[in-house]
Amino acid sequence: MLKKILILGSGAIGSVIGGMLTRSGHNVILADQWSNHVDVMKNNGLNIKKYDGKIFSVDVKAIHIHELQAQEKFDLIILSVKSYDTAWATQMGLEYLSDEGVIVVAQNGINDPRVAEIASSEKVIGCVVIIGAALEEPGIVKWTGAPGDNIGFKIGELDGSNSVRISQIAELLSDVCPTQSTNNLWGERWAKLATNCMANPLAGISGLGSGELGMNQKARKIMINIASEVVKVALSQNVSVEKIGSANPEAYLNPNHGHNLEEIEAHMIERAENFTGGKPSLLQDVLKKRRTEVEFLNGLVSELGKKESVSTPFNNKIISILHSVPVGEFVPKIENLNLFDELLGEDQ
Repeated sequence: MLKKILILGSGAIGSVIGGMLTRSGHNVILADQWSNHVDVMKNNGLNIKKYDGKIFSVDVKAIHIHELQAQEKFDLIILSVKSYDTAWATQMGLEYLSDEGVIVVAQNGINDPRVAEIASSEKVIGCVVIIGAALEEPGIVKWTGAPGDNIGFKIGELDGSNSVRISQIAELLSDVCPTQSTNNLWGERWAKLATNCMANPLAGISGLGSGELGMNQKARKIMINIASEVVKVALSQNVSVEKIGSANPEAYLNPNHGHNLEEIEAHMIERAENFTGGKPSLLQDVLKKRRTEVEFLNGLVSELGKKESVSTPFNNKIISILHSVPVGEFVPKIENLNLFDELLGEDQ
């Protein structure tokens, strides 16, 4: 029984999950480092602005990280901190996890192995997050993704097995939005990583939102090449990559010509035309002058590519651009797309 739930990292995604679970009657505590956000939630509750225009005001139970020491142990911890906070947050969470409890990794990137190394794989469940969200200000979160009946979360065991707890957690998260279990967690992770590596950093570099990126021809070409490298690296890891959006991953293996290019671009344009708005999380971080997760997204692809002798020039370029200035000093602008001209060559 998942009687007591902790959202460890109550930023945009954590706030949506924690707020909607609370609204459905579950016993949930939201913990976060951002003191202003926690204070507003304590005093005024959490406002969730949904993509369909509805606004929910939820009386959540919110605490500062240091207040965890007064809590009884939790049956379920949903880990939704930034990737660079994974290690310490996992170690802290373990102190407050019941003997039979589990940690659900609901982050960008592929952090499940890092969490399992600290907590043991038996205590870890993977959650691929499809929904989008943004914290507009303390106590106010805008939910921007997975409208209608679209799947918002994909839940899986690290070893791909079926289990009772997967069914329980999928049922729980269905109180937030439609949730699906998977026997191919790593294939889903790498498909989402491809999406993140395409849109997140390029938004942070150009200042364009997700829909705007999809409608920009040069941005599309850059994103297609980024994803091609991600798929090739995934294959070097013996991963069977799931669909990237509605496009088959095989289309990205030779993406710049013929039917493959047509399929991918058609998917991108269709998604852009139907996009409900919002800024990718890395653009939000750049605008707020915060550290980004790029080293855990494109950086992971570059690192594994080097190890496996898979060329990753577009992902390498993303890293070099975003690391070219100190944290908080990068200025996103559409002209930055021209920094990829040499790599694009005749494909521009």
